[in-house]
Amino acid sequence: MTTTGQTPTAPAPAAPGALRQLVGSSRPLSWVNTAYPFAAAYLLAGGGITLTLVLGTLWFLIPYNLLMYGVNDVFDYESDLRNPRKGGVEGVVLSRRWHRLTLWAAALTNLPFVVALVLLGDVFSTVVLAISVFAVIAYSAPGLRFKERPVLDSVTSSTHFVSPAVFALAIADAELTTPVLLALAAFFVWGMASQAFGAVQDIIADREGGISSIATVLGAATTVRAAFVAYLVAGVLLLPVGWPGALAALLVIPYAASVAPFLSLSDADCERANAGWRRFLWLNLVTGFLVTQLFIWMTLAS
Repeated sequence: MTTTGQTPTAPAPAAPGALRQLVGSSRPLSWVNTAYPFAAAYLLAGGGITLTLVLGTLWFLIPYNLLMYGVNDVFDYESDLRNPRKGGVEGVVLSRRWHRLTLWAAALTNLPFVVALVLLGDVFSTVVLAISVFAVIAYSAPGLRFKERPVLDSVTSSTHFVSPAVFALAIADAELTTPVLLALAAFFVWGMASQAFGAVQDIIADREGGISSIATVLGAATTVRAAFVAYLVAGVLLLPVGWPGALAALLVIPYAASVAPFLSLSDADCERANAGWRRFLWLNLVTGFLVTQLFIWMTLAS
């Protein structure tokens, strides 16, 4: 019974909190990093404005990232609690309350897109799609946990970002010429470098959480140096792709320069690498803009 003159206070709705957690877990700042490679590669391959382009771009924009990062946040909960950089643009600490919801949301939002893209593609594109989905799940899921297998963690993480482009080329039935393969190889090496450097800032938190990574095994300085060299290798791989595509080789220089201050970083000071990682997040946006201009130039020149 309600006392006269008093207004009962309704409990706060759970839906907004759940939505905030799901969106935060999907890393909105990184959505473009998977959607863009698919859309750009599909259009460059001559795919045009089609249902495949729309569905693929939407899938790689949000559901794919929820699957990738949401699953990771569920199974990395204990280490995330110890990680001082969690709680902002670099990822939420996903409350236990939403773990089951996150896994269901990831599955249910991804399944329709995956089925549709299988139906729109062929055997080759479906194989690429399967590899892409497997890599996303295997990175964090119990029993696989590729993120805890040094070097394989970098390989798998890079697959997350390169496979959208490969899938676009496959479903558009593009010819895999030498310049295309070199560009994909450069992208892959760049992705490995980025994952490895990103792991450096988490060395202490990962070790306390019992998580292995390329950085916990090699140590901060060695991992940063490996990333630095890998960025330069990515640039070298782009040089033979022809004009004006070879100009993309210049875009690795800011990444190499960004990690250079940490070449002698000690494990105890690993969290200082977060400054370089934050630069990396914004560098991706600038690089994406410049790559777009380069794509337009290449299209007009062809």
